[in-house]
Amino acid sequence: MIRVRFLRPDGTVREAAGAAGDRLLDVARGAGEPLEGTCGGAMACGTCHVRAEPEWLDRLPPPSAEEEDLLDLLPDAGRSSRLSCQIRLGPTLDGLTVRSAV
Repeated sequence: MIRVRFLRPDGTVREAAGAAGDRLLDVARGAGEPLEGTCGGAMACGTCHVRAEPEWLDRLPPPSAEEEDLLDLLPDAGRSSRLSCQIRLGPTLDGLTVRSAV
């Protein structure tokens, strides 16, 4: 299993785990995190926006042009912003730490 840490606005941390190939959005939902993913992962809404902690930025696969285009439309997106529906877990992401942006 691949461990993921969700840093919450109140300072608490929720840990969850998923299998290789699972979407980060699905792991978040299973852990009770408030990521909607209204569009079902079609990159049409941005409601699954997360911010990766800085030490993880170089380990994540680069965002596609489509993901970057949608992130450009989000008013609070920054350098560490990603759509959790576009991140597939793998062994190199064990311990991934993100903050919910929604």
